Amino acid sequence: MIPAARRDCPGTDRRGTDRRGAGHAACHHGEILQGTFLDAAGNRCAGLVTLPMSGPGSRAEFTLRPGTPPEALTVRPGDRTKAARAAALAVEECARRLGQPPCGGELRISGDIPVGLGMGSSTSDVIAVIRAVADSYAMRLAPAAVARLAVRAELACDPLMLDARPVLFAQREGRVLEVLGRRLPPLVVVGCALGGGAPVDTLSLPARVHDDHDVRAFERLRVLLRRAVATGDAGLLGRVATASARRGQRVLCHPEFDALVGIARRLGAVGVQIAHSGAVAGLLLDPAVPGLRHRVRGCVRALESDGIPATRTFTTFPNCPTSPNPPTSKESPSGPAHRGGHRPTGSDTPRRPARLPAL
Repeated sequence: MIPAARRDCPGTDRRGTDRRGAGHAACHHGEILQGTFLDAAGNRCAGLVTLPMSGPGSRAEFTLRPGTPPEALTVRPGDRTKAARAAALAVEECARRLGQPPCGGELRISGDIPVGLGMGSSTSDVIAVIRAVADSYAMRLAPAAVARLAVRAELACDPLMLDARPVLFAQREGRVLEVLGRRLPPLVVVGCALGGGAPVDTLSLPARVHDDHDVRAFERLRVLLRRAVATGDAGLLGRVATASARRGQRVLCHPEFDALVGIARRLGAVGVQIAHSGAVAGLLLDPAVPGLRHRVRGCVRALESDGIPATRTFTTFPNCPTSPNPPTSKESPSGPAHRGGHRPTGSDTPRRPARLPAL
């Protein structure tokens, strides 16, 4: 079961009037661990542990049109097909809970998450939309409900509907396999984009079937990651992330991967992490080691000298002096029903490949 921050709360019935709701969702910086794992019943399932990151995100505004047919649903930009499915599913769910007939509406989406880099851009869109629809019904859906709708909308989703606690998440089933602990060990992440930042077409990648040997290896990494979280051991987490990245490299085949690992070794990083469905990657540094600022600058220079564009530096803990980007602690879903600040959507721009801004 996915832990809910708050219980679902029913909305007020205001039939005959347009109702507007807003939603927001953050992104992530790829994965720390991804593979095939065993659930509590001993069944195999795909799972992942993402690296949370604040900053970029998706924002959605939904205007509910009571009395209109459900198919009267407009989406801007018009190419957000997964978000459109999420909106229709969320309307159906919220209307059912309130005993109302589903209706149409107008959805507007904006955001600044680069597409195709493995940062969860589509999941962020979908979750922001589900939250906006729920907000238009004056209700807040529990994370388990949001995850269920997100998987139905896009077949697999990242755990962006949860707080920042590290979890092993079954992305194709929308459920938590294990809560690994309260928080990740303190890390400073020097982000970069492999392949020049070009998007990765994950549908074109060869599917890899994991055998018993692979599953045992992933389960060992799971145990080590659980220990790293419990003890706050940044070095152990770095070793797990690097091992997972090496396994992902068998499919992704990034030509810069060896150079990235070499930079980490030379400059004293505890490891590397990559998005297993994209091009974003990061050098992981232990902030407890002296000379942090010098090491961060050295990592950026080394990346650039090897032709790997550095993107942004962020942390897994607050108040780090090296970065203006604090970690994700809890998402701010936005909208009156969420008791958060309203974040209006910006001008619509078509979804197209983009690169992370270099710092």
